[in-house]
Amino acid sequence: MDVAFEHWSASWPVLIVYVFLASAHLAGLPRTLAAANGTVPATATRRELVREAVMFQLGLAVIAGALLSPMGYLSDVYIWVRALQELLVAVVGPGLIVLGAPWAALRLASGPSAPRWLTLLAARPRLAVIGANAVWFGWLLPGLYDAVHGSAGLALVEHLSYVVAGLLFWFQMISSRPLAQRTSPIRRFGLVVGTAAAFTVVGMVLVFGSGVFYPVYANSAHHLTTVLDDQQLSGAVLWMGILLPLTVAGIALLMEWFSNEESAELSAGLDRLLAPGPRGWPSRPGIR
Repeated sequence: MDVAFEHWSASWPVLIVYVFLASAHLAGLPRTLAAANGTVPATATRRELVREAVMFQLGLAVIAGALLSPMGYLSDVYIWVRALQELLVAVVGPGLIVLGAPWAALRLASGPSAPRWLTLLAARPRLAVIGANAVWFGWLLPGLYDAVHGSAGLALVEHLSYVVAGLLFWFQMISSRPLAQRTSPIRRFGLVVGTAAAFTVVGMVLVFGSGVFYPVYANSAHHLTTVLDDQQLSGAVLWMGILLPLTVAGIALLMEWFSNEESAELSAGLDRLLAPGPRGWPSRPGIR
């Protein structure tokens, strides 16, 4: 119980970014809600905007909580806690942010310029997903993993790259107003399956590996379990933890694909019914 009240981190960069983004979003939200009430051209209903606002604020809170709560302290003590922190900062938080579609509210709070960079994120989905996976797994390399353990500055770089990679990944899977997905659902589903397979391989390496990859975690806290046990548990956290959000995303994409296929078949059927048929008595040349 003492851990729940102790070891809270006062990371000023994280606090400043969190307060700035949360405040800017709340400042621009009334104007987006006014659009839903009809005072300006609306792009979404009021209920959708409120739901998205909750998602965005929750995503920010998940990332901030993972970095500022005792989880931040325990991630330097236990490898499995650091794996859980990685999932929250790199996958869960960014996913909620993209679902929250805060771009209109943030733009209204900061200025009239359109977020053109959003369209660039969806230009090359395969390359974006590969890049996101490279960032996620690159920080798991033993040299970098151990270096982050003893450097607050490098840890901030790691966390920032996790968030950016997570946003990059989820932008390929989810339509986030005003950005609409142009990639087919079945292609996005393939990217989800590929990411799940990559996490499975990394998780299996950590779970079934017989050597210690992160000796820097050999501390006094491991008096009940060994560092190897801790490392194997971290692999299970990464392996199983990623499956829930990816499974939800995969099911949603398959449902969207089936819906599109049914719509296409229905449209083709209607076209056939409405198309003019052949004449019942075709004319024969030479007969009058």
